[in-house]
This record gives sequence, C-alpha cells and structure tokens, in this order.
Amino acid sequence: MTVFGTNILEGKVAYVAGGTRGFNLAIAKRYAEQGARVVVMSRDEDRCASAAQEIRDSGGEALGLPADVRDYDRVAETMQETADAFGGIDIVVAGQAGNFYAPALGMSANAFKSVVDIDLLGTFNLYRASFEHLTRPGASLIAITAPEAVKPLPFQSHVCSAKSAVNMLTKVLAIEWGPAGVRVNGISPGPIENSWGMDNVIATNPGIKERITQGVPLRRWGTHDDIADAALFLASDAASYINGTILDVDGGVTIKSTGPEDGDAVDFDEHPRVKGPGRGAR
Repeated sequence: MTVFGTNILEGKVAYVAGGTRGFNLAIAKRYAEQGARVVVMSRDEDRCASAAQEIRDSGGEALGLPADVRDYDRVAETMQETADAFGGIDIVVAGQAGNFYAPALGMSANAFKSVVDIDLLGTFNLYRASFEHLTRPGASLIAITAPEAVKPLPFQSHVCSAKSAVNMLTKVLAIEWGPAGVRVNGISPGPIENSWGMDNVIATNPGIKERITQGVPLRRWGTHDDIADAALFLASDAASYINGTILDVDGGVTIKSTGPEDGDAVDFDEHPRVKGPGRGAR
C-alpha cells in the first residue's frame, strides 16, 4: 500500500543493489508496482533469483544479477546486462551494507576495511559503472546511508566512518553530475522493523528494543513501507529539484540530542551488544 498514484515510474529502469531482502527488496517491489522494470543485485545468486521471481509473481518485470559491489568489473558487467535487457538505466539504489558490533580495539584492520569497501567503495563502484548507461537528464541515484554518518556510536567506528563518507560522496557527485541532469541523494533510515541490522541488535539483547524506541521522538520503529515510499519519492518527478540531500527517515533520531538513555559510558566486557572483543569482526 502506498500514498502515491499508480504507474508513476512507468517506462523507467531501476537497479537496486542489496535488493534481495529487507527494505531494499521492499524498494525494488515498490518500483515494480509503479511500473519500473527492476534489477535486484546481491552477492547471493539464489537470493537474486528468488527476489526477482517474487517480483515477477506479483506482476512486475525483474532480473536478478549476482555481484559483489567491491568488484568493479563485475558491477560494470551487471550494468551492461541491465542496459542490454531493459535499455538505459533511470534509477540506481546503493543499498548494500556491511555491519557488526565491535570495539575498535577488538577489530582487525581487515574487518574495518571490509565495511568501508562494501559501503563506500561499493557505492562509488555502482555509481561510476552506471554512469554511461544513465538516462541523462533525468536519472536518480540513491544511497542508503545511516544516522551513524552524523551521530557517533560506540562499537560502530567502521560504520560511522563509512557512512559519513557515503554522505559526502553523495554531495560531491550531486555537484559534479548535476549539470548532466543526474540527481544524487541519500536515505538515512532509523530503526526499521524486520531489518537485517536491527534484527541483529535485538538478537543479542531482546530487551534493548524498548530502549531504542524511547530514543525515537515518534516513539515507534519505521517500516519497510516508510523506506520504500521515501525511495519512490526521490526516484519520481516529484523530487526533480532535489539534489545532494540526505533524507532522514528515522522518526527524528538524527536530530535528537544524545541523552542518558543512549549516551552512557559503556564497558567493553559488559555491553550486551558485544560478546567478547571484536565479536564478528574477523
């Protein structure tokens, strides 16, 4: 269900990286519902096939193309495959992400690099490889970023660093590519129900959900529809003069000052999100 009209993306082609699960899949589905032909991409070939089939079963037109965003040559191949199958590309969503909770002293350099490579280098690869195939003017590029880009969070040095760089890449490319009629924006989701990242947080400490909710000014978590509608808006003609903007879809989390409920000093050994130094970091 959406508040928008029907077929507002008719004739468009959308490429959604990370589009095989969670709210990225919801974005891909929303685009297809609105008339776009969609490519979903992730590293897992089976998930790509399953997500594309799910969209086709709902009446949409979709392809699943496996790739690792860190591999520029493979990303470029999928862009070419998309153009060969559907024509020029109108929308690219960089929704891929890597994350785990770990203190900086419990994280290897390779673990830190892996998140930067997925989030930042991956976004650059997607955008750079897509450019020659983009509809110009008129294309819309959308990066999925995070509140950690502007709000420091313990045990997230890698994500804070990567996402802040994604935000700046978004703004720089908005300036460089704006004259070609290419808009570059971002979406920063807050806590989202049934999302991969937040499910991982809750799994380590089920009681933390209420604490997180109290840190959201709207006192609720977002939904897949909240993110899908934001992505639909940014991809649509309704956002034709929006460029270089990070759209916070977070219930007010980003603008909220740090308070006692989310700013206490944290002990490495006792914090519920971390099981030993560098949990999941290697």
